[in-house]
Amino acid sequence: MSTVEVIILAIIQGLTEFLPISSSAHLILPSAMFGWQDQGLVFDVAVHVGTLLAVMLYFRRDIGQLTVGWIQSLAGKHSTDSKLAWWVILATIPAGLFGLLAGDLIETFLRSPYVIAITTIVFGLALWLADATAKQVQSMQQLSWRQALLIGVAQALALIPGTSRSGITMTAALMLGLDRVSAARFSFLLSIPIIILSGGYQGSKLLAEPAQYDVSAILLGTGLSFISAFICIHLFLKVIERMGMLPFVIYRLILGIVLLAVLSSAT
Repeated sequence: MSTVEVIILAIIQGLTEFLPISSSAHLILPSAMFGWQDQGLVFDVAVHVGTLLAVMLYFRRDIGQLTVGWIQSLAGKHSTDSKLAWWVILATIPAGLFGLLAGDLIETFLRSPYVIAITTIVFGLALWLADATAKQVQSMQQLSWRQALLIGVAQALALIPGTSRSGITMTAALMLGLDRVSAARFSFLLSIPIIILSGGYQGSKLLAEPAQYDVSAILLGTGLSFISAFICIHLFLKVIERMGMLPFVIYRLILGIVLLAVLSSAT
């Protein structure tokens, strides 16, 4: 990978990991338009580490409170924080199981640019519907275990390329009545165990096949994805309070149409 490729792909990963706009759709655009090769597993792990560090730093207080609450719950002392910590764990289970059972099949049969373009459009419309029609009266602290589990089931759908993990979890949360900021915050907290599981799985593949790595590209990719993800989280929470999800819905529709046009012209 050239330095330009590293910079562009790392920033794309950092921005799209948490915005409801599909990171897979954005990562195939450079290769489709410029003929870039796949960035490879090592780079994937590096930029995911960067985004993980960003979300953990941004929500460090929440993570600390949830961790303390969860530990206290093991001793029988329950609180809102302990409940929310258990809901994050519960909501992670469906995606973990679905990934183990169907992950390879999805990679083999659904990782198609056309699938990504179509799901970018379809789930963009679903986000618009949820944002436009849902009541949005519930805070994250009022989340029930049933709602958390349903959001977790929705998150499992994000294994289908183009769906967007953050997009589908926010869509589900909005449909279940959470307000926009609470939907986004729960989605961000839910990303932490998923990124850890995904990164651990990918990391185990690297250990099984040791090779020479470009350390400078790894460090640059990790750093840039961290910075772009941190800024993205901060700005996104402010934007949705004022403007809702409509800008991201419009963007997804345009992106999906552009992808289809690029793919059609290439055939």
